[in-house]
Amino acid sequence: MCGFAGYAGEGLGAERAPSLLSAMGQAIAHRGPDGHGIWTGSGIGLSHVRLSIVGLSDGQQPMTTPDGRYTIAFNGEIFNYVELRDELKARGATFRTGSDTEVLLQLYAHDGEACLQKLNGDFAFAIWDATDKKLLLARDRMGVRPLFYTEHKGTLYFASEVKALLTVPCIEAELDPFALDQIFTLWAPIAPRTAFRNIFELGPGQMLVCENGANRLSSYWELDFPDAGDCASDADHSEELRALLIDAVRLRMRADVQVGSYLSGGLDSSLISALAAPMAPNGLNTFSVTFDSAEHDESSFQQQVASALGTHHRSIASSPRTIAATFPDIIRFTERPILRTAPAPLYTLAGLVRETGMKVVLTGEGADEVFAGYDIFREAKVRRFCARQPGSKIRPHLFRKLYPYLPGLKQQSAEYLSAFFNVSGTNPSDPLFSHRPRMKSTAAAKIFYSGDLREKLGDYDAAEELSARLPERFNRWHPLHQAQYLETRLLLPGYILSSQGDRMAMAHGIEGRFPFLDHRLVEFATKLSPDAKLKGLREKHILREAAKGLLPDSVIERQKQPYRAPDSSSFTGPGTDEQAYLSEMLSERAVSATGLFDPVAVSRLHGKCRKQTVAGFRDNAAFVGILSTQLWAENFAEKQLVTKISALSKSSL
Repeated sequence: MCGFAGYAGEGLGAERAPSLLSAMGQAIAHRGPDGHGIWTGSGIGLSHVRLSIVGLSDGQQPMTTPDGRYTIAFNGEIFNYVELRDELKARGATFRTGSDTEVLLQLYAHDGEACLQKLNGDFAFAIWDATDKKLLLARDRMGVRPLFYTEHKGTLYFASEVKALLTVPCIEAELDPFALDQIFTLWAPIAPRTAFRNIFELGPGQMLVCENGANRLSSYWELDFPDAGDCASDADHSEELRALLIDAVRLRMRADVQVGSYLSGGLDSSLISALAAPMAPNGLNTFSVTFDSAEHDESSFQQQVASALGTHHRSIASSPRTIAATFPDIIRFTERPILRTAPAPLYTLAGLVRETGMKVVLTGEGADEVFAGYDIFREAKVRRFCARQPGSKIRPHLFRKLYPYLPGLKQQSAEYLSAFFNVSGTNPSDPLFSHRPRMKSTAAAKIFYSGDLREKLGDYDAAEELSARLPERFNRWHPLHQAQYLETRLLLPGYILSSQGDRMAMAHGIEGRFPFLDHRLVEFATKLSPDAKLKGLREKHILREAAKGLLPDSVIERQKQPYRAPDSSSFTGPGTDEQAYLSEMLSERAVSATGLFDPVAVSRLHGKCRKQTVAGFRDNAAFVGILSTQLWAENFAEKQLVTKISALSKSSL
């Protein structure tokens, strides 16, 4: 796991390239504390910071083939590099190192862009072909590893994080108002859009080729589902799933350093830990985060699983005070506004892993998207069921079963439940039917927008843009698969794997690995019938069946507890000492200066959150969203986080 940056084009003189590349690498040095290298050629420059995990002594980058034709800067892991190396040796290739980087470089030398089809990994990389003057940028299928790019006067700049791009004098940090509106509707920008105007993100499963002064963007892999009537039969596929999952874990245990595992206490991370434990030669190290509040804490289940598996377990407490104290750092690493504080405890957890001297952890992320584990999938199913008999007094009571952690729903009438879950408010044929209630609840926070922001947005509708970008085949899929696509292609790479995943772990130089996102397993799951994943209201049915005998029944049959953290109460709740930055960031002066929100309304919201013990969804999302946007502007709009290179002037680029 590493970070890289670079440029392709003639806009930068060779004498100025080393200082720029060094600055780009320094901006993302947290991703690779074990080494830093730069390389330049005619019209090309690469910078790399290394976190050494595979090929500890000989995997330095950028790496060039012996003939000088191909050079690579690579972030991530190719988990099947052993098998690929054997294949390449049989084809006559020779190797100087034991690294997966060289395997990837040699594979591209042999197969060109087709090499992407053979890779099993989490990666982003840049490969330069000096003979054809061709640059290939590529990102893994599920969007685990990030890659950003922008263009200025014919030169393409790219990097693992936007911070590296902001070291280039000609690149300005300006908020994209449409990206902000997407966040305040969908929780994440729609790729290729980012929070930064004119800075773009390569999408999951995409590649960008720069050749002869032209850029070609295309997808080499896409998430797909069979037509509604063509799903796999309801036969028991749990043994096949278990075999795939064992192999996915086996590949991700490959490293020249020790591999641990996150353990939340839920089914997904517990199952990954159970499969990894026998593969850890010195015993598996597991790591958990705990909370003071019962609605967020899962420590009893964490301890139960750790004891059952015999792992070396460590946990760290996340308090509201810790969340508030670290939140400015969180936004500096997410590089975008966010609506929840959930990344903050994971930032603290990654710090615990780093303190133990470890660099790699497995996680259970992805299982909910791949096997339909989220409440939103069950809720959509119940909403469709109720919509078939909108006057029913019995069907709406099913909503109570979905959210046992929301006791306020238990006493409500059928009419209230129907209205609350918007049973009659959306058309079941709407492609965004499954996600409309979430979008509506999230978008309610837009009442705090300033008049200027509303004027810039005009009649823009983020949800309609998302709908317009859906693939043509989308309408042929089963409703559950439509909902899974929306969750997997937007929220997973746009928030879960980025703001909660890569950015929080790599802030401490920790690599997260995601067995559930092995593309073989994802492709297997897409072909399953909807009932294999959501059987009645039993989420992740096939995964629970595959886990039998590996985990205690109490964990296997436990209803999902969504990972959450205290939101506005972390900053203003009882017993919290308001951080010094909070009043400044939310002051009428600061809010007016940013120009994105109504300063008087924000002041009222701040006061309201101070007074109430429990804030509603809208107020929580608005408070965190506004605060994170203000912090984003503080951190990035004036480029306060990066040091500009005095030798490079805007006029020279």
